[in-house]
Amino acid sequence: MLARSAVRCSNKLRAPVSRPLLRLARPQCRPFSMHANGPTPGSPPMSSTGMLAPFTAELDRIAPSFKVNGSQIRVLQSPAEFYETLKDKIRNAERRIFLSTLYIGKSEKELITTLQETLRAKPDLRLSILTDALRGTREAPDPSCASLLAPLVAEFGPERVEIRMYHTPNLTGLRKKYVPKRINEGWGLQHMKLYGVDDEIILSGANLSSDYFTNRQDRYHLFSSKDVTEYFANMQDAVSSLSFLIKPSESQAGFEMVWPEDNAAPSPLEDPKQFVKESTSLLAGLISPKTAPLTAHDATPQEKRDTSVYMLAQFSQLLSPDTSTELPAVTHVLQSLSSPQYANSSWTFTAGYFNPAPSLTKLLLSAQSHNNTVITASPFANGFYQSPGVSGLLPDAYTLLARRFVRAVHESQREASTVLREWRRGTVGEPGGWTYHAKGLWVTLPGSEDPSISLIGSSNYTKRSYSLDLEANALIVTENEELKKRLGEEQRWLKEHTSIVTRDDFAKADRRVGFKVRIAMMIVQLLGGAL
Repeated sequence: MLARSAVRCSNKLRAPVSRPLLRLARPQCRPFSMHANGPTPGSPPMSSTGMLAPFTAELDRIAPSFKVNGSQIRVLQSPAEFYETLKDKIRNAERRIFLSTLYIGKSEKELITTLQETLRAKPDLRLSILTDALRGTREAPDPSCASLLAPLVAEFGPERVEIRMYHTPNLTGLRKKYVPKRINEGWGLQHMKLYGVDDEIILSGANLSSDYFTNRQDRYHLFSSKDVTEYFANMQDAVSSLSFLIKPSESQAGFEMVWPEDNAAPSPLEDPKQFVKESTSLLAGLISPKTAPLTAHDATPQEKRDTSVYMLAQFSQLLSPDTSTELPAVTHVLQSLSSPQYANSSWTFTAGYFNPAPSLTKLLLSAQSHNNTVITASPFANGFYQSPGVSGLLPDAYTLLARRFVRAVHESQREASTVLREWRRGTVGEPGGWTYHAKGLWVTLPGSEDPSISLIGSSNYTKRSYSLDLEANALIVTENEELKKRLGEEQRWLKEHTSIVTRDDFAKADRRVGFKVRIAMMIVQLLGGAL
């Protein structure tokens, strides 16, 4: 299945799918960046622009961004709406479809059929798919994500269809040989979720499999912006040039993985150090606000651009030194909330796998905000509830982590301002049972009812997200009242199936965890939200 080329490869961005060349641009000027030091004593209450300035002034130095109108961002609600929207966009594609995901479910025949029918009807259409190599080939030689996708190349040719699978440089040699499948994902994954069609893109935390289309709650934002879409298309192209190419094969597995000669670095399995060095050269400029390829295609008049979209990337395993932008941006937003001027603000943080990086937990509890909420999955909404084997211990591990957070809230004397809610809609494995996989952050400014800041994307905000996985996110900062209402509605519908959990609840007998939870905690520390 695995073939490698001994030829040294180009350090340029490969372009098998035609796309305009990247161009470097200086960061755009932003009217938000006014009065960044806050109000002076005795001054009247700050406007929304003034309240956002301390956030945007530093964010402009952390990450590249585009200005759009709030109407260009649509918030989708349910798995079914996400799936139907994705299929509709695919059917109406004219030039390009690009999809980045952890995996595509090996039985997703309907999605594959939708792609096939559209490619057959539109001969100029091109398709690019990026998944993770470990997850995408885990079942091989039995049916897998790779064997599902390889026939697309066979039917439409490599000029129109490109399937790439990223392999971490952290898993090589004896480690790769002996670490069991599924566990080996603990050394890093391609975790971005980018679903682009022509000049629109859906950012989400959802993968492309039946549960994410039916009964696994996540978040989904549709950006109708050519500039935002082009940026993330360039990001996928860059990572694809650092990934294996999938080709159809007559072998039992149905595919082979090869390392093209024109990739931007040597194979991570042959020379991981050089792979990281050349990956750094390729990616560092892409994610820096000083050198990022910022296009200017959107026709929205400047005076109507009331929303900044910051493109965030966490590529820690590919960057030396690590110049990733997601953790610095999230850290800055939460640090800003510790200022007294945000005492009447509020935040909501959600993660299906509740295991935030320790630094984020500390910042959440240091904020001056009130009416703060953490939303996480109930054990009955955890995808591993009553699953066989060791993974069945994971819900208990996440219960223990949630209990520790509630205890930290108490010890920080934040119980009056911060609550933890568990999301449950039925019970996993029973008729009508759902799982919870949403992740994100919302910030509502003093004097506002709805959020002005929201973070959407693939990150689980865990220690492994900030050290091992490839993540892509967008940080929205808006003054658009209609978009703020939509973000507020998103918060409210995610809370619909939640209930507050207290220290007393965790003290009940049915919430106690046994000694086996230590094993589960080891798995969580190793795998985080990768499973």
